[in-house]
Amino acid sequence: MREYDTYIFDLDGTLLNTLGDLAASVNYALHRYSMPEHTLEDIRWFVGNGVKKLMERSVPDGMANPRFEEVFKTFREHYMEHSLDTTKPYPGIPDMLNGLKCRGKKIAVVSNKFYTATQELCRHFFGDYVDVAIGERENIRRKPAPDTVIEAMRLLGVSSDNAVYIGDSDVDVATAANSGLPCISVLWGFRDRAFLEEHGASVFISEPCEILMF
Repeated sequence: MREYDTYIFDLDGTLLNTLGDLAASVNYALHRYSMPEHTLEDIRWFVGNGVKKLMERSVPDGMANPRFEEVFKTFREHYMEHSLDTTKPYPGIPDMLNGLKCRGKKIAVVSNKFYTATQELCRHFFGDYVDVAIGERENIRRKPAPDTVIEAMRLLGVSSDNAVYIGDSDVDVATAANSGLPCISVLWGFRDRAFLEEHGASVFISEPCEILMF
């Protein structure tokens, strides 16, 4: 089996279970403006394309709603204050990251989450395990565009030759393809195997420790 030198991870649904805090902030904002709230399962299917798309899917009539920007601002402010309320790494993630670092591997995280939130969450939960953490910002296209992956490799000082991308969604499968990287799809995240297979995933793992086999 091929051995990689660089591991580029998605964040939400791959390294961290953030669903509860995202849902709480979405529903806080919706309640604030007397809009219908959503179940945790609804939010599970709304995430994956960045927080603005999450809110577009959550707010009635999406961005066409005249109060959309207000609701989005409220969500953002609430989430930045409450992103650590229930969020935690999936079981086995810290041990897996430690195993990679002990082998001298380079690790990056690329996310469609707010740039600041991405860096703060990585710093809080993973410390020195993550060499580079990149989130959504104005001057860089969000996934599935390859921009964040390319930026991560530039900051790491590596090429795509011995790099692999790991994620939990169809967006991640497309991001890996657009970046010219092989993709490992995890089965503990926000999407199931059948959905991932429908969107082109072909390599799967069920436990974080399996990443150490690549």
